[in-house]
Amino acid sequence: MKKLFMVLLLCVSMFGFCGQEARAQDDVKLSNDASDFVLLTDVVPDAILEIRYFSTYNFVGDRIDGYHQPTALLTKEAARALKAVSDDVMKKGYRLKIYDAYRPQVAVSHFVRWAKDVKDTRMKPYFYPELTKDVLFPRGYIMEHSGHSRGSTVDLTLFDMTTEKEADMGGTFDYFGQLSHPDYKKITKKQYQNRMILREAMLAHGFKPLAEEWWHFTLKEEPYPDTYFTFPVSEASVKRETKAAQELKPAA
Repeated sequence: MKKLFMVLLLCVSMFGFCGQEARAQDDVKLSNDASDFVLLTDVVPDAILEIRYFSTYNFVGDRIDGYHQPTALLTKEAARALKAVSDDVMKKGYRLKIYDAYRPQVAVSHFVRWAKDVKDTRMKPYFYPELTKDVLFPRGYIMEHSGHSRGSTVDLTLFDMTTEKEADMGGTFDYFGQLSHPDYKKITKKQYQNRMILREAMLAHGFKPLAEEWWHFTLKEEPYPDTYFTFPVSEASVKRETKAAQELKPAA
């Protein structure tokens, strides 16, 4: 009994919510069905892709499991809403630049393994210089499951067509810290305005923000609020669903 108590105590001290996480694991619905997903660029051809988890320039420092191609997938509902956002910001001189969209569960599991390896701090200077790695999991920066795996969440920024550069948001994608909070006060007026241009466009077309990340938005009426998908990020994953993509393609 004493040994069991010590195990539970350790679990709580390390993760803060171990019992809740275990119950969540039991209730998680997984699916490999990509039939409601489309290639984002089929629907939003003006979007620029910089899929960070296909590269090694991310907080892990390696290509992430499940990213077979540097492409972006979303549910057709989320893609349709993002097309409206793109049309909106294009009128203001911007294009959307996508860092991540659908994220398979295997990628999230890769993040969890990395977070538990506290000795691997290769990317600390770039993504979490203010934090020690052992707090990333307890503070919720890394979790067992991600809304991205439900297929209607996107990480993105604005690309300024006048300067031909990313809009200055006063902080980089995937930076772990208060600097990433959308309402962070210690940035310039212009940087804050850029964050708000993106935020207002996303909210106007059915997305909801995340309080800790200026780049992160989820479709309010997401079609799969309780399902986490497992197929890889690849054009082949949605090849059989060409009809859905064709239905959503803009007219030539």
